[in-house]
Amino acid sequence: MATAPTPEEQVQTLREQIQHHEYLYYVQDAPEITDAQYDALMNHLKALEEQHPELITPDSPTQRVGGKPREGFVKVAHSRPMLSLDNAYNDEELRAWDQRVRSGLPASETLRYVCELKLDGLSMALHYGTGTHGAAHLERGLTRGDGTIGEDVTTNVRTIRTVPLSVSPKKLETAHMPQNFEIRGEVVLPQAAFVKMNEEREAQGMAPAANPRNAAAGTIRTLEPNIVAQRRLDFYAYFLLRDGETLLPTHTETLAALKTVGFLVNPHAKTVDNIDGVIDFIAKAEPLRETLGYEIDGVVIKLDSTAQQRRLGFTGKAPRWAIAYKFAARAGITRLEDVHFQVGRTGKVTPVAVLTPVLIGGTTVTRATLHNADEIARLGVKIGDFVQVERGGDVIPKIVEVVDDKDHPRGKDEIVFPTNCPICGSELMRVEGEVDWRCVNNSCPARVREELLHWSARSVMNIEGLGDAMVAQLLGQSASLGEETDVVTEEGAPIEVRKPLIHTIGDLYRLKREQLLGLERVGEKTADALLAQIERSKSAGLTRVLLGLGIRFVGERTAQLLAQHFGSMEALRNATAEELEAVNEVGPKVAQAIVEFFAVEKNQQLVDDLTGLGLTMTAEKKVVGTALEGMTFVLTGTLPTLTREEAKERIEAAGGKVSGSVSKKTSYVVAGEEAGSKLEKAESLGVKILDEAALLEMLKG
Repeated sequence: MATAPTPEEQVQTLREQIQHHEYLYYVQDAPEITDAQYDALMNHLKALEEQHPELITPDSPTQRVGGKPREGFVKVAHSRPMLSLDNAYNDEELRAWDQRVRSGLPASETLRYVCELKLDGLSMALHYGTGTHGAAHLERGLTRGDGTIGEDVTTNVRTIRTVPLSVSPKKLETAHMPQNFEIRGEVVLPQAAFVKMNEEREAQGMAPAANPRNAAAGTIRTLEPNIVAQRRLDFYAYFLLRDGETLLPTHTETLAALKTVGFLVNPHAKTVDNIDGVIDFIAKAEPLRETLGYEIDGVVIKLDSTAQQRRLGFTGKAPRWAIAYKFAARAGITRLEDVHFQVGRTGKVTPVAVLTPVLIGGTTVTRATLHNADEIARLGVKIGDFVQVERGGDVIPKIVEVVDDKDHPRGKDEIVFPTNCPICGSELMRVEGEVDWRCVNNSCPARVREELLHWSARSVMNIEGLGDAMVAQLLGQSASLGEETDVVTEEGAPIEVRKPLIHTIGDLYRLKREQLLGLERVGEKTADALLAQIERSKSAGLTRVLLGLGIRFVGERTAQLLAQHFGSMEALRNATAEELEAVNEVGPKVAQAIVEFFAVEKNQQLVDDLTGLGLTMTAEKKVVGTALEGMTFVLTGTLPTLTREEAKERIEAAGGKVSGSVSKKTSYVVAGEEAGSKLEKAESLGVKILDEAALLEMLKG
């Protein structure tokens, strides 16, 4: 007599069945069972897990939508940089790239290329590790970020139905894949889901999203996983790595393996023998973009052989063995109805064309940039003209030319660029050699508005609740579109001046509860939550404060290096240009911009004010040694006592650099257990190999 299956066996069987049917439904678009039958399987699994909570695992289909992240998203370093690709726009540029590839490899070697559609979404890295019963389970999902460091959005990635939560040992064996691997690919929002999302936003009185790519990026970074699940994002896989290195001998085999283990792989891919085959693929691919149901903006071409890829290597920003062919920007013809002038955080005044709505590539365009006064003169454009509008990079609309024919009569009204700021009335200035006119009034309401929005941004002081509408009210400005005014902020909304509650960033930290309760649609909970966020931001640290001040050329990386080098705002503001240039990665241009910023009295007063209000103006000062100065290290495998991040920090503290890939310029490779292909490449290039003990000995110097 057969023994009844245990609860654990029942759970495992149900999970395998559900994962199989999810793959058929979401990846293959070929379901074998009805929705009701699928729901019955899921409900049975949920019931068993409720009875036996000890059997619940992160890779269970019931765990796709979990709790939201506690405080934003943690930043995590990538196993190797997620680089961008160089672009080609015509056949000649493609052939020139082909020649560069061939000249970098022996003439006797055969070359093959893989052509894939260039999906218009956001890049993502998924890390899988050892799961139960020999399976691999999803451990982490990272956004591209700045290419070196991404954000951990695992909770949201779990909701994407085309991302397997686990991969069975049988599939891993068939695809010759280990339990620990990394998948890279693209998250996209299908056009149908994009249209539905915008319909819902408009029904709620919200502005529609500009395009599917921006909507996908905003969705994956929301703190509400339930919203992510409702949006129906898709993930297309195209890279398979282990320890930061490509796992299989060819890209063709990689795509096949990814499909075997259950990932969604774009079916429009082809391996060709030469550049003529590439050009033929592109010619057939471009007409597809209107029929696919998702956005593409070109074709990606990669050298098929992994060994050849490694030998060609990378430039500072892109692989030499791959290139992106960009389709021509989508365009449309419409009428220029008016021009508004917006004022940005730095005082730059930008003319914005108001257009008769026109549909371009699935997006309704109503505004386009005219860049500056020189561009208006170059185009010779007037109010009432019909113009050709392109979505530059398929995203940012711009006017490329005036249409002048019998079907499109010319307008008559000249566009008059203002001589005074359209917001505060101050005289506009233009620095010799620059094309932009700027408002130099630091107290201009538009500039203050943009400064506050920048200060509160997630990547800066991270003050939730301090968005466009709230900032407008605090500054006594209306964000509603008025008929009598044609001046707008950087966000495109007119300004009506009322009595402001704040005038500077410092005033933000003096706000009182009763002041906030006097604003429109601000109740006790909203007021208390905003004040708590403002108070919490005081401890954000020197790096964030420096980023928030908006010093020219000082981004997140530079702000971090400055904070670690000087340790305090006081030391930094008193530093000379020469002392600033002594900081790693700070050149003369950046140093001069910092000196000029702190020479302005208003900026000095703001820093003093923020210090007096209790903001943290210090950072842990890191003294960089010289023992490893001029040396480049690559880490691979698992070290006995140090984590990879700890080893990296100690090498950098001693003046060395850590790279993600091995080349002839690598000084040492530090290898631990289960060292991967980086070790093999180091041996083939004759690069010196160190173990952890040897590294620690070098660090003593």
